[in-house]
Amino acid sequence: MAINVSLLSFLFLLSSNLLCSLTSATSSHKCNPSMDATLSAPTPLINFLQPLQRAALDSFGPSGFDPKLYVDLPLRFGLEETERAFQELPRLSNQSVEARVLMEFIENYMEQAGSDLVYVEPSDFVPEPPGFLPNVGNLRVRKWALDVHGLWRNLSRKVSDEVGKKPEKHTLLPVPELGMLPGSRFREVYYWDSYWVIRGLLVSKMFDTAKGLVNNLISLIDTYGFVLNGARSYYTNRSQPPLLSAMIWEIYMRTGDLDFVKKSFPALLKEHKFWNSGFHKVIVQDAHGCNHTLSRYYAMWNNPRPESFTIDEASASKLPDTFAKQQFYREVASAAESGWDFSSRWMSDPTDLTTLRTTSILPVDLNTFILKMELHIAFFAKLLGEASISRDFIAASEARRTAIKTIFWNSEMGQWLDYWLGNSRCEDIHKMEAHNQNQNIFASNFIPLWGEVDSGESTEKVMKSLQNSGLLQVAGISTSLLNTTQQWDFPNGWAPLQHMIIEGLARSGSKEARTLARDMAYCWLRTNYVAFNKTGQMHEKYDVEACGEFGGGGEYTPQTGFGWTNGVALALLEEFGWPEDLNISCQ
Repeated sequence: MAINVSLLSFLFLLSSNLLCSLTSATSSHKCNPSMDATLSAPTPLINFLQPLQRAALDSFGPSGFDPKLYVDLPLRFGLEETERAFQELPRLSNQSVEARVLMEFIENYMEQAGSDLVYVEPSDFVPEPPGFLPNVGNLRVRKWALDVHGLWRNLSRKVSDEVGKKPEKHTLLPVPELGMLPGSRFREVYYWDSYWVIRGLLVSKMFDTAKGLVNNLISLIDTYGFVLNGARSYYTNRSQPPLLSAMIWEIYMRTGDLDFVKKSFPALLKEHKFWNSGFHKVIVQDAHGCNHTLSRYYAMWNNPRPESFTIDEASASKLPDTFAKQQFYREVASAAESGWDFSSRWMSDPTDLTTLRTTSILPVDLNTFILKMELHIAFFAKLLGEASISRDFIAASEARRTAIKTIFWNSEMGQWLDYWLGNSRCEDIHKMEAHNQNQNIFASNFIPLWGEVDSGESTEKVMKSLQNSGLLQVAGISTSLLNTTQQWDFPNGWAPLQHMIIEGLARSGSKEARTLARDMAYCWLRTNYVAFNKTGQMHEKYDVEACGEFGGGGEYTPQTGFGWTNGVALALLEEFGWPEDLNISCQ
């Protein structure tokens, strides 16, 4: 029987379109950074502290200068009195303030940074929890693990009551429960850091503290409609990678606390809406006419970041006009929303920070996080008897899986690749072009392993691609292959990226992949251990080319503490243990 090819083609196109998302864009706004109604507004205190930051740079000089310090200073007196005293300071001929005079002003009118936090020891901390890491047989490793566990006491803080009573004197925001700080210059609770802190707290059997961290983040959703980058008033312009649902899921899996899930559930629905509406939402149409809804980072900001005001001003100084500067400030803040601040991943020219194009990129990892969010919400809704919501989010997760496979997966490379929107980043619907995939190699290309995203091809193919990528180094997984001096590039390795890739491989069901994951975990744990024994500190990031060396680069000095590094170390030791006879030194 003859088949009408035209009819067959029509039927195929019709069936394809029935499977496509029919969602339309929510706005035809063309992303003009100076006309965006969603822009966040700085507080009066921030408007004062930014000039103070600039004056401090002029007076004290750039050596060892940390701009964030000056926007973390609480006021001793009212803002009006403080501003007046600052304006009355004698100026030198170049309008700067003599260093001695400015230091005296700061000592007289400002409290110390971090003084609005109170040390409180977690009530559920014990020096050695029952059943702690039973598979760690090596005594040296066990002692180190207990030392890392003990660091939770060092990082534990509660917001002072004074912050709630006099919020106009503080950039710190009043979250209700005890929190865990990352460490060093980071004197506030941070969003995505908290996921890996919680993973470590769960190993430490500190379930109440873990729930408190989630409650703090939910309090931000209740106030602002989303989880802020961190608990400071200068972070109200952006979020960070959305892992709240993953935190709640991990806690529920350990505790079975359904009441905790029930109290948290409305916040998850709000957060999902935030990431799937407005400028975060992007629609891409594939070659078959199917519309795929994905998400991007997009900060509500077009000014220098207050915590890096002087740095952003200096970076933008070479740009030609106000519009270009505003767009650059938007891109910088959006890169900060990604957590990868900064990386060649977001730059059209890896040597020039002003070529950041974060809002022009659909990120693989962000959409993996949101897929997990949708799956978690569907799971929680079913637990809570919300069958209709569960069905809706199962459908949403299936649509996002299809979108991730269609837009990001590259079969030839065996990786998921970020998609660049190019010059059409503000259109309502974007036509998919295969050449818009970014074929540079980043650790984020393998994060869908952690999200259990089905590429349609074998785990072994992705694993071999990782092994041949150049990312695997002697002391861990590099963030990228480019050494740009940015901190989210080669040769830095970061604990969250190690953990997601390792856990994704380990739980893939492939024995070969789990063996690779274990070996990678041991490499990372070894460099953490050796660096700790040399410095007495856990570090924010590590140099993956050199066992036992911490990382560098970026716009601030390397930090110690360190919340998410501690959490990942404990989680990996729980997952893989450490045999009694396995060497822990670098040699």
